[in-house]
Order: sequence, then C-alpha cells, then structure tokens
Amino acid sequence: MDSNTLRTQSHSAFRLHYHLVLTVKYRHKCITAPMLERLQEVSRDLLIKWRCRLVEFGGEADHVHLLFEAHPAMNLSRLVGNLKAVTARRMRTEYAQHLKQYFWKPLFWNRAYAIISVGGHANLETLVQYIQDQNSPPARPLTADQP
Repeated sequence: MDSNTLRTQSHSAFRLHYHLVLTVKYRHKCITAPMLERLQEVSRDLLIKWRCRLVEFGGEADHVHLLFEAHPAMNLSRLVGNLKAVTARRMRTEYAQHLKQYFWKPLFWNRAYAIISVGGHANLETLVQYIQDQNSPPARPLTADQP
C-alpha cells in the first residue's frame, strides 16, 4: 500500500503512522537474530488482530523499533501494553534457556517505551531507512559477561 494513500473506515479517512521503541529491561544485550525475527513475526500477527499494519521492523541486541500504521479508533496505550505483554511472554517461553542468564525474574521489556507519531511522506521514508540501518544482533547468543 502506498504511504500517501488514505485509508478509509466508516465515515473517516486517515493515514496514521507510529514509531514505537521498546527496550529490554536493564538494557541487557540479549536479543539475538533469531529472537528478532520471531519478535517481528509475533508483532506483525498481533498488529493484524488490532487492525493495524506493520510497515517496518528492526532492532539491536537491547531494543526494537516498530513502524506501524493504525486506525483512529484504536487505544494506543492498550495496544502497546498488549504488544509488550504478548511478545515478552513469547520470548520468555521460547527462549527461556537463553534469557535465564540475564533475568532471574520473569522479565523482558523495560516498563517505559517511546511512541512517536510520524507525518509526511519524506519523514516516513527517512524513518524506514533509519530502522533498516539498525545494527543486527549477533547470530549466536552472547554470554552475560560479554559486552
């Protein structure tokens, strides 16, 4: 879908893009390349259930960036809370062995997050490029004592 195209719903026309940044608790560098791919899959599926669309996804070993398109009736804080809860639960379940060296409690995401509205075609393209330029996490897990 063209980023200049307005979406319609009932009696409204809109184009709402948000840039969400989630950081790992204590900024531990624990996200590996397979975890990042899985986070993208889970996030994409969850956003579809919220009637949203993932535009771009990227991240590094201690944080992720999501650029997504939403609709005006959506409760943004509830979406973010649900996204954090579901992705954290999946990571802790599917990568429990890897994450136990970083967390002794069932934690994954920092409580805080950044959400920024994105406007205009040029800004959207710039943001997509920024997210794509994120350094990829290592293919193999780092140990807790490695930087």
